[in-house]
Amino acid sequence: MKRRNYNLIVGVAALVLIIVAIALIGFFVSKPKEMVLQGEAEASEYRVSGKVPGRIEEIYVKEGQTVHKGDTVAYIESPEVKAKLQQVGALRDAAMAQRNKALNGARQEQIAGAYELWQQAIVQEDVMKKSYDRMQRLFDQKVVSAQKYDEVKAKYDAAVAQTKAAKSQYDMAVNGARQEDKDAALAVVRQTQGAMAEVQGYLEELYLISPADGVVSAIYPKVGELVGQGAPVMTVTDLTDVWFTFNIREDYLKSMKVGDHLTLTIPALDGKECTATVNYMAVRESYATWKATKETGQYDAKTFEVRAIPDQRVEGLRPGMTAIIKR
Repeated sequence: MKRRNYNLIVGVAALVLIIVAIALIGFFVSKPKEMVLQGEAEASEYRVSGKVPGRIEEIYVKEGQTVHKGDTVAYIESPEVKAKLQQVGALRDAAMAQRNKALNGARQEQIAGAYELWQQAIVQEDVMKKSYDRMQRLFDQKVVSAQKYDEVKAKYDAAVAQTKAAKSQYDMAVNGARQEDKDAALAVVRQTQGAMAEVQGYLEELYLISPADGVVSAIYPKVGELVGQGAPVMTVTDLTDVWFTFNIREDYLKSMKVGDHLTLTIPALDGKECTATVNYMAVRESYATWKATKETGQYDAKTFEVRAIPDQRVEGLRPGMTAIIKR
C-alpha cells in the first residue's frame, strides 16, 4: 500500500514539473523579442560631370583611388569645341582689323589723292569765275543773250559745288571714320573677345577635376565612349562627411529626439561601438512606409528617417556598413 502511494506522489510531482516546464518554455517563446533598430552608414557623394559633350579620351584614376580637390580625373575630346575656337579666332582677327582701320583713318595715298582733286576743283572754279565775270559785264551791256548768260552761270555754280564736294572728301580722309563708326568697331571687338573667352572656358571644361577630397567610388563610362552634357562620369565619396541613417517606425521612436546621443554597434568592424548624435528626424514621404500597428489595424504608423552624426571619426567606416542602436 505504501509503495503504491509513493509511486502516485512521484507521478503527480513529475506531472507538475512537466507542466511548469512547458509553461516556462511557452512564456519565454511567446515573449516578444526586443525590436532591433538597424541602419547604415552614408557619406556625401559628388558627381563629376562635364559641360561639354564629347568622347572620353583618358581616365586618370581608378575606382577606390584617393583623390584631392582639384585633381584632374578625366579628359573629354571634343573636335567641335576646337573648331569653334578657330571660327571665333577668325572673327576676332577680322573685328580687330576693322577697328584698326577705323582708328587709323585713311591711308596717306588716299589723303593725297583727295587733296589733288580738291586743288583741281579750285582751279576749275577760278576759270569758271573769270568766264562768269566777263559774261556778266557783257550781259549788263546787252551784248549777249540771257540764255548764254544762264549757261555760263550754271557752269560756274557747278564748279563751286564741285569744289565744296572735293573739300568734304579731303576733310573726311584727313579726319578718318566717324566716332560712331569707331565705337561700333570697338564694340564688335569686345563681342568677339567675349565669345573667345566663352570657348576658352569650354576648352578648360574638357579636363574634369575632382570637386572634393575623397575616394573614387564609381566610374561609369569607359575610354572611347560618348558622354552627353552634364552626364556623370564618376562619383567621388567624401569619407570625412559620414553619418548614419535609420528608418524607424513612429511607435518605436519613443523619446528619441534631435540632440540625443546614441550608442551604435557596427558588425562590419567586429562589433565596434561608437557614439553618434541625432541631428535630423523627419517622416518619410513615400506612402509605402506606412504599416499597420496590429493585425486588425487601429491606425497606420509612419516611418521616420533618423540621421545621426558620429561624435568622433570611426576608422574603417565605409558607406553601406550596418549600424545597430544599442539599447
